[in-house]
Amino acid sequence: MPHIRLSKSLLALAFAVALAGHTLPAAADVQGIFKMGYDFGGDEMVTVPFTDGSTKTIKANEGFNLGGGIAFLNRDRTWELDLTLAYKFKLINASNADVTWSTVPFEALAFYRFDYLRLGGGVAYHINPRLEGSGVASNLDIKFKDALGGIVQVDWLITENVALGLRYTFLEYEAKAPFTGTAKSDGAGVTFSWNFF
Repeated sequence: MPHIRLSKSLLALAFAVALAGHTLPAAADVQGIFKMGYDFGGDEMVTVPFTDGSTKTIKANEGFNLGGGIAFLNRDRTWELDLTLAYKFKLINASNADVTWSTVPFEALAFYRFDYLRLGGGVAYHINPRLEGSGVASNLDIKFKDALGGIVQVDWLITENVALGLRYTFLEYEAKAPFTGTAKSDGAGVTFSWNFF
């Protein structure tokens, strides 16, 4: 069953790439991408209590992400296709325990570029989502199935190759056995990217 799930996800990614590629018949430029950002929202995954009575929570879409990839631009630089891979995580640190929520997002996003703006979206495939603890929380280890979702994004082009933007992710995680249940990872985020030659 996991093999079938992966095959369907890869087909969806291939379709998105092919669709964007159709709009880039005269691709003239290939660039590297550096990207980072922070996402918010989603269902609550875990709440960690502290001895002073305070608590901290981790939500399903929450976390800092850092990664890179490749950008394809057409000759007129009006269309852009970005393929990126990143590491996304949220950490709660305490003196006697750590709790980490992490995943590896692969994204295929197509953008239409204006002079100072680009609008777009595409698909996200999250690999190996996991909620785990250490120290006194070492019994916490919940793995989730790889998940396929969607993204819409709008970016302000600070320069031709530097962008600062807002995005919204639509995605749902499903726990692997022996655990059950799902967690919606719908939520907003801020993102920074730099295309370099």
